[in-house]
Order: sequence, then structure tokens, then C-alpha cells
Amino acid sequence: MAEALRAGRLPGQPRARTRWQMLLPRIRRHRGLLLGFAILLFLVGVAVFRDTIAPQNPIKIDITAALEAPGTGHWMGTDPYGRDVYSRVVHGTTISLTVGAISVGIAATVGTTVGLIAGYYGGAVDGLIMRLIDVLLAFPGILLALGIVSVLGPSLRNLMIAVGISGIPVYARLVRSTVLIAKEQLYVEAARVIGVPIRVILVRHILPNVVAPIIIAATLGMGTAILAAAGLSFIGLGSQPPTPEWGRMLTEGRDYLRDAWWISTSPGLAIMITVLGVNLLGDGLRDVLDPRLQV
Repeated sequence: MAEALRAGRLPGQPRARTRWQMLLPRIRRHRGLLLGFAILLFLVGVAVFRDTIAPQNPIKIDITAALEAPGTGHWMGTDPYGRDVYSRVVHGTTISLTVGAISVGIAATVGTTVGLIAGYYGGAVDGLIMRLIDVLLAFPGILLALGIVSVLGPSLRNLMIAVGISGIPVYARLVRSTVLIAKEQLYVEAARVIGVPIRVILVRHILPNVVAPIIIAATLGMGTAILAAAGLSFIGLGSQPPTPEWGRMLTEGRDYLRDAWWISTSPGLAIMITVLGVNLLGDGLRDVLDPRLQV
């Protein structure tokens, strides 16, 4: 009885279920989410154990083995320079996942901060920030990233920065709209009245309300970031030779599609599977975490 009273419930009253306990059955029943998580977990395992899975050097040139078809020696064949395509695809997993994660991290961090400030302060601050966001939204994401990389110069680091900047408006608008509702709640008003610092209100009282939408947007945005990075690398504005990046591998094999289809097909399938897994996971998280979709 004493334990029940300390927990804030009457004797005999069942324990309140935590949010995780309520979400776990929905997660188990959502096949798309589980499949997406399994694919992403597999890709992370490939990235971590790449040296064990693909022991061959992905950038080692062997002209004598150029354009070999898939076989026992080279499971996915070789490229025009005799490099093992399988090893390059495996090592490219690390690069693509890193690019996607860092790009989304940049976009989510900056966009969330900007959205919190704009939504909480409102007025002129909100107007100025959102007009800047509208300028970024005036350009398609891939076109904005293309322009930024063109200014900064082609490299993997600049590629991640460009893709990250192009994704900032999505998070800024999402967080701002949520903050406009959350800041009117009574607990926020109470915290403001008793003199709680603004930064504490934003971090402890308002930010938890936008965590779920940010997680959903970040998961879905990772697939978009990987596709954008591959597209920019395909036109030579991303990773540079001899980096085994999937987009770069596509452009290296486009002149050999008739006779050596495996050079472009292998990284193309890798991109497709990765984006499919991330999108399945994002859609599943949206179905589970979004209260508007819960019955």
C-alpha cells in the first residue's frame, strides 16, 4: 500500500504503463518498421566489419584484372582499373551512411535551434528568421546543395555541409509550428511566471514536445540525404577518386553499361536497398510515434 501511495496511485490500482510499454506492441506489429530496422542494422554491421567482410583493398589498381565479370575471384566483378567492385561497395557503405548521418545531423541541429528561437520569441525575430527560411525554400533541395558545393568546391566534407544546409528549412518549419502550440501550454506559462530562464524553458519544457517529429523527419531525411549525396557525386561534385562512394561508382561505370553492367548495377542496388530500408523505418516510426495516426 505504501509503495502504491508513493507512486501516486490508489491501493489496488494497476501501475500506469510507460510510453515505451505502450509503443512496444505497436512496434512489434509494424512489419515495415521491423524490416527497415533490420536492413539498417545489417548495413551498419557491414560498415563496422567492412575489413573482415571485404578484405581486398578497395582502391588497389590491377590493370590485368580490369573488367572481369562476377565470379569466384570477384563476386561483383571488377571495374576498368581492376578494382574489386564488391570491396568498393562494402567500403562505400561506411561513406554513404556517414554522409547521410552527418548531413541530417547538421540539418536537424541548426533547423531545431532556429525553429525553437523563431517559435518562442515570435514577432520580429520570427518574421526575420522565417523569411530567411523562405529564401532557402525557394530553391529545390538538390539545386541548393548543388550551388553550395559549387561555391565551396567538390569534396566529401563540402558535400555533407551542402546537403545539411539544404535540409535546414524542413526542421525549422516543423519545430516552429510545434513550439507555437507548446509555448501556450499552462506548464510553460507557469515556468515563465516563476522566472525560469528562457534557455531552460526551451530545453526542458518545449524541446521534449518536438523530439518525436524530429526523429521521424531525420529518419526520412536520411534517405533523401543519401540520394542527394550520390547524385552530386555522380556529376563529380561530391567525393573524388579513388574514394569508393556509391554515386562516384555509378558515374565510373556508366560508359561500360553494355559490356560491364555490374560496375554500376552493384552500387545502384546498394543505394536502392539503403534508401528503402531508411524510408521503411521512417514511415514505421511516423505510424508509431505520431499521435494523429494512432487509433
